[in-house]
Amino acid sequence: MTHDLTLRSHRAKGRAALGNPAVRFDRLAAEAVDDGWYQDDDLPVLRTSVSEEMIGKVITRNTSPDLSFDRSVNPYRGCEHGCIYCFARPSHAFLGLSPGLDFETKLIARPNAAEQLRKELSNPRYQPATIAIGTNTDPYQPIEKERRIMRAVLEVLRDFNHPVAIVTKGTLIARDCDILADMAAKGLVRVGVSVTTLDPAISRAMEPRVPLPAARLRVIRTLTDAGIPVRVMASPLIPALTDHELEAILEAAQGAGAVAASCIMLRLPREVAGLFQDWLEAHFPDRAARVMGRVRALHGGRDYDPEFGKRMTGQGVWAKITQERFKVAAARLGLDRTLPPLRTDLFARPPQKGDQLALF
Repeated sequence: MTHDLTLRSHRAKGRAALGNPAVRFDRLAAEAVDDGWYQDDDLPVLRTSVSEEMIGKVITRNTSPDLSFDRSVNPYRGCEHGCIYCFARPSHAFLGLSPGLDFETKLIARPNAAEQLRKELSNPRYQPATIAIGTNTDPYQPIEKERRIMRAVLEVLRDFNHPVAIVTKGTLIARDCDILADMAAKGLVRVGVSVTTLDPAISRAMEPRVPLPAARLRVIRTLTDAGIPVRVMASPLIPALTDHELEAILEAAQGAGAVAASCIMLRLPREVAGLFQDWLEAHFPDRAARVMGRVRALHGGRDYDPEFGKRMTGQGVWAKITQERFKVAAARLGLDRTLPPLRTDLFARPPQKGDQLALF
C-alpha cells in the first residue's frame, strides 16, 4: 500500500479517510511510497486545524428538484465528524484542499455568519422561506462547542421569526434547546437526526467523531421532550453493510420520540467513491466486493449516478425492495406522516438602530 505525504508525517488516529487523494484542480500531484522506514506508532497524531473565513454572503441558493428547500446556510466548511461516506467531501477541492483527510482536519469557520445573515434578512426585498442548515457539513460538529457560530445564527433566526430546518448527527444540538423550543412553539423549526446504524463498532469506524448511535437516540428524546419535532433520517443506507438495520433504526427512533422518518441511499460522488472503497477494503475486506457490487447495481452499473430523481433513491430491483421495506415499516410505526410546512407569516424584521418608531 502507498501512503500519501500526510500519512507519512502523521498518524491518522480517529479518522475515516486513509489518505489525501489529489485535488482535481491541481496540475501536479505528489505521492510517497512506503520504503520500509514508515513506523506508524512513532508519528504524531494528525490534529484538527481551524482557519477563519469572513464571508460577504451567507445564504446559498439552489434549484435542485431533489431538494425540498431552495436556500441554506453553512457555518463551517469541512467537517470533523469525518464520515467516510460524506457527499460533501468533494467541496473541499474548491478550496485547494483534499476531500480526504483535509476535509476532516482542515476546517474553515465563518465567524461573521450570524452578522451577515442579519444583514441579508434585513434587506427589504428578502422573501422568507425555510432555511436549511446542515445540508453540506454538520453545524454541530465538535468545533461548534467553542465557536458557537450555529447558536449565533439561531439567535438571528429567532429574532426574525424565520423558519429553519436543521440536519445533524451532533448531540450538541441539545445545548440550543432553549432557542429551538421557543421557535418550535411558533411552528418555525424542525430537526432531522441522522442515524446510520445501531452498531457502535460500525459507527465508530465509518463516522469516527460522531456521537455513537445510542447518544443520538437520546438527543432525539431530549428534543422531543422540549416540543421540537424530530425526523429520523436512516441515511445513508449502505447496501450489504447497514441496510439490514433499516427497520430496527426506525423502531429505535420511534421509541425515542421521532415523529417522522426518511431514508436516502448511499451516494458516492467524485472522490468519495475511491475514499469509500479504500475504507471498505481496510475495515470490511470480506464484504467489500459485495457492497460495491450492490452499490453499482443501484446506480446503473456505476459507482454513482448523479441524475436528478435517481441519485438519492437508486434504481433497480434492490432499490424498489428497500423503498417498500421503508414504506411498510414507517407506516407500521406511524412515521410516514408529512410534517406541516414551517410558518413564514410570522417573519418580521426586528427594529434596527436608527429606525423611526412606529406611530400609534
